[in-house]
Amino acid sequence: MTKELSSFAACLRESIDSGFQRKNFDALALELFALQFEHNIPYRKICEARARTPRVVEHWTQIPAVPTAAFKEFELTSLAPDERTAIFLSSGTTGQKPSRHFHSAESLAVYEASLWKWFQFHFGDTGELVFLTPNRNAAPRSSLVHMFETVRRKFGLPESAFTGNISDDGLWAVDFAATVQKLETACDAGRPLTLLGAAFSFVHLLDYLMEHNLCFKLPKDSRVMETGGYKNRSRTMLKSELHTLIVRQLGISPGKIICEYGMSELSSQAYDRKVGCEKLEARKFQFPSWARVQIISPETNYEVCDGETGLIRIFDLANVFSVMAIQTEDLAIRRGDGFELIGRAQLAEPRGCSLMTA
Repeated sequence: MTKELSSFAACLRESIDSGFQRKNFDALALELFALQFEHNIPYRKICEARARTPRVVEHWTQIPAVPTAAFKEFELTSLAPDERTAIFLSSGTTGQKPSRHFHSAESLAVYEASLWKWFQFHFGDTGELVFLTPNRNAAPRSSLVHMFETVRRKFGLPESAFTGNISDDGLWAVDFAATVQKLETACDAGRPLTLLGAAFSFVHLLDYLMEHNLCFKLPKDSRVMETGGYKNRSRTMLKSELHTLIVRQLGISPGKIICEYGMSELSSQAYDRKVGCEKLEARKFQFPSWARVQIISPETNYEVCDGETGLIRIFDLANVFSVMAIQTEDLAIRRGDGFELIGRAQLAEPRGCSLMTA
């Protein structure tokens, strides 16, 4: 770990805590690119293969983005092996090689500052938190679980709970009895509750509720956060269908359902609305001011026009010790400075040296 990267991380964390100024993004992105080019050897090779070095890159939009698949093939980190205290693995389809995002205490501090500031902005006071995931002891390499544990710790609500577990086949499962008990207690006490989990966990819970003829009317100001895809762990549903079931079975108003977009390769997340915004047609994902998003045409590799479809490319300053610029395989429609998420593109996964020119 270098003093320059550590200094950048400390300054960024302070800036996030005090209110990041959007006008500073370009200068900071160029500074971080130069540091990552110097200290992240696999990333430097990718940049050199594309003839994109700090000498020629003049704007953040020119910084070379690495495909998420590269995190499966290379150790895209500036951290030495003995400095890596944590690793987040992607939660893709069973049997796939996972992406690896290495962390240290310093990088986790930036990650937690980023996620907390943006989560708090969108959710405000949450009431009791119920997470439909295993806890951190059961799933130590999940970035989503680490995010949830950070939120739980920051709010300091002792009644909050993780009601997921690891099944015998190694997959995540929902403890239905524990979850239902939390829902019933919240309704009886009239205490708001926030239910958070992956989309497939909500499908499992909703199927259970319908099978057992259980229907709730959660207290006012209760809310739901759902994230991620289905990853062959449940039947696939349209977002509108899933939200309709959540409204019907949990008694949550549509305006209190907030969607999150994140991944193990990033340190910042995007949300599609702020709680209390009842204009459902206004849903679009936005990252915090210390990150930028582009929607890129896979044919031209240029940003598409507003209303057009392309692949999501993210520039995340909070990825201090890995790679700031990430090219995803997710499709979206560009909506101004945000995007409307479509889903995963059907692309062949690049391997090995082919990633150098991706």
